[in-house]
Amino acid sequence: MQVLRGHSNPSGQPCVLSIGNFDGLHLGHRALLRLLVDKASALGLPASVLTFEPHPREYFAPDDVPARLTSLREKLLLLADCGVERVHVQRFDASLARLSAQAFIDSVLVRGLRARHVFVGDDFRFGSGRDGNFAMLQAAGSRHGFEVESMPTLTIAGERVSSSALRQALAAGEMEHATRLLGRPYSLAGRVRHGARLGRKLGFPTLNVPFYHRRPALSGVFAAAVEGVAATRQAAVVNIGWRPSVTKTPQPQLEAHLIDWAGICYGAFVRVHLFHKLRDEICFPSLDALKTQIGRDREAARDWLTQHPDALRG
Repeated sequence: MQVLRGHSNPSGQPCVLSIGNFDGLHLGHRALLRLLVDKASALGLPASVLTFEPHPREYFAPDDVPARLTSLREKLLLLADCGVERVHVQRFDASLARLSAQAFIDSVLVRGLRARHVFVGDDFRFGSGRDGNFAMLQAAGSRHGFEVESMPTLTIAGERVSSSALRQALAAGEMEHATRLLGRPYSLAGRVRHGARLGRKLGFPTLNVPFYHRRPALSGVFAAAVEGVAATRQAAVVNIGWRPSVTKTPQPQLEAHLIDWAGICYGAFVRVHLFHKLRDEICFPSLDALKTQIGRDREAARDWLTQHPDALRG
């Protein structure tokens, strides 16, 4: 998959395009991308996505932003899994925020990306003040020679599939609910970094994946699997949070103890699949109490994964 910065189209080739933040890549997003890929195949054009970094809500309200469900790299991996051939990552800044809906159509869709067919969600709004809507996009398509289609809202058991619904499920620790909305277990990805090695001293070595400036959508202790350190997924117990029993970290961190694998994997890029929440993160009165609980968590995770063997098969 080709990843480009901004909305320039160096090949000059028209494309079939979808526009959105695609945070989480839930089933609604995937249904939209299936339409995109099928239409692109039928027209013999690249299936392309225009997405924004940072998320527009992070630009307009930096002190009141929703938790990100996927980092940019995770999003790109998931888009590639869906068959997208080209992703344009457009920086969302003051100049883009000031762009009128008509200017967005003219400069981004027509001159920049040369869109031949455009797919958007049924609630898609664009341009300064969110003045652009589906009807305006259709009218512009008639003038400039591109087709426009919207994807109706996807519902499961009467619930609208959305990034907001997914955030609520994750915050509540309802991992099975989140899996239904995603069509797959929720996962986080990142690069393994050096930690304080306290887990090793306690007898439970962990691989550490920091979040840096990203706030996770969930916290606690989970039965999980880690992909990227061996040829197959490895069973794990994972803690996501601020480590209150040790030295509380300014940024949240993911710590994964691999139940049946030991090795050095600093620098590896891993994907951590979270299946079932075991408990909330809590503060223990001593390291001995923490060590005892980690042992219990490991056995609880092992038991859950033993009862759900498909989780490790992927």
